[in-house]
Amino acid sequence: MQLIDWIILVGTLLFIVLYGTYKTRGNKNVTDYIKGGSDAKWWTIGLSVMATQASAITFLSTPGQAFHDGMGFVQFYFGLPIAMVIICLVFIPLYHKLKVFTAYEFLESRFDLKTRTLTAILFLIQRGLAAGITIFAPAIILSAVLGWNLFYLNIIIGVLVIIYTLSGGTKAVSITQKQQMGVIFAGMLISFLLILNYLPLDITFSKALDIAGASGKMEVLDFSFDFDNRYTFWSGIIGGTFLALSYFGTDQSQVQRYLAGKSVKQSQLGLIFNGLVKIPMQFFILLVGIMVFVFYQFNSSPLNFNPSAIEDVKNSEYASEYYVLESEKQELEKVITTKQLAFAASDNTSEKEILITEIKSLNDLENGLREQTKVLIKRANPDAETNDKDYVFIHFILTNLPRGLIGLLLAVILSAAMSSTASELNALAATTTIDLYKRNVAKKTEIHYVNATKWFTLLWGIIAISVASVANLFDNLIQLVNIIGSIFYGNVLGIFLLAFFVKYVKGKAVFLSAIITQIIIIYIWYIDLMPYLWLNLVGCTIVMGLALILQVFTINKKI
Repeated sequence: MQLIDWIILVGTLLFIVLYGTYKTRGNKNVTDYIKGGSDAKWWTIGLSVMATQASAITFLSTPGQAFHDGMGFVQFYFGLPIAMVIICLVFIPLYHKLKVFTAYEFLESRFDLKTRTLTAILFLIQRGLAAGITIFAPAIILSAVLGWNLFYLNIIIGVLVIIYTLSGGTKAVSITQKQQMGVIFAGMLISFLLILNYLPLDITFSKALDIAGASGKMEVLDFSFDFDNRYTFWSGIIGGTFLALSYFGTDQSQVQRYLAGKSVKQSQLGLIFNGLVKIPMQFFILLVGIMVFVFYQFNSSPLNFNPSAIEDVKNSEYASEYYVLESEKQELEKVITTKQLAFAASDNTSEKEILITEIKSLNDLENGLREQTKVLIKRANPDAETNDKDYVFIHFILTNLPRGLIGLLLAVILSAAMSSTASELNALAATTTIDLYKRNVAKKTEIHYVNATKWFTLLWGIIAISVASVANLFDNLIQLVNIIGSIFYGNVLGIFLLAFFVKYVKGKAVFLSAIITQIIIIYIWYIDLMPYLWLNLVGCTIVMGLALILQVFTINKKI
């Protein structure tokens, strides 16, 4: 990185922190601090909701996901618009009518205190873990690529977020997220345009799409009923709907965003905006990854994008084997480039079909070399992470973008990390204060609860940094966050659906069902019985079914 990159990176992050702190100083009551004064407009709500979900993991992992596996991941979001409509019609009017600070307050009036407390604790567990991952994700990748100290990176990201979240509460989170989303959209658009500019002169955007399609990267829809396939149309529509319902309807980090709305209508418009924009946004981010793939059809790429893993091999007894693989790949790349140029220039259908077959075969050979490299990496260092999906985009940024834009894209990544983490810390602190602390201590003054929320923000910030410091890199970070959510969300959603629609089920039946369901879902996930998206549907179904059964069998008892 050059000086200009450091200036842009540090300047962008400091501006966001100082602006959010300055604009929201002086909150004196719980309504201002936790609900942001309840005066947010729909565009603020919509951008805040999007920024909360779009963490750094989105901008690091999603392009890499597309690079390796194509556009199919977009199906994960197909259920989101359906969920937005249901939440707008059912959840938002009820939350506003009850004037709740957290989603879990409603559960006490409908069931009892222990059900409210259990649900709040389930949220705190999964969101506390997720907050650590959203800090860890950019930190570990920037550490590996730039050589920055991982421990200090975790602390820096966490402390920056704590400063303005603690100072200004919900309003600070919402205000800074608008700035962060502006940086994010600008950075991703510039990256996309630059990638197109870097392609050979005769490779237009439409030809780039053809090249990606020839390699099987443009298969967006999968209507198969293959239960082992994580991302199909059906898992997205069904499992994705339940996941989105749980996340946007019952997760306080999202509920708190639209509880800050000036009115029911403003909150509803904010979520509808999110429902309309989210899928195109994710499609575009995946498309950036596809263009990176096309770029590397004409330019050399590493056998593994994780530089620390490659360094392990080069410094081991397997270095000579690695260099042989690298030499084979360089020769293969020349052939791939020749075939891709021929494919793009050809107008003959039969000739293009032959070239497609040849290109797929060549890409299979390249993937085979990558797999052999992973074997060498594991031999050199059994603890090394061989999966490099999360490193693809950052490698492209650092090796191909002009000076200055590198700083901007790093600011994009860190801004996304800060925006998502800020929402999580804000929600964790609010839930701890309102659902646990305030409910179980003597009545105090407004300023006491504001100060308590600030202390809990600091506490959860420290916990998140601690989780980040001991986390490990999994298969793919964007999947890891969704897996954590899916383990808990279905259960929580089922509790809320029982509260909304099944009036004769009482608290004791729901409480016992929720505990049993959570144990079952954790076990199902542990034995890897099904793709994680389906855990949302299964968890919701089990808790509702168990509660109905327990209520029927205890109908004559006091529940």
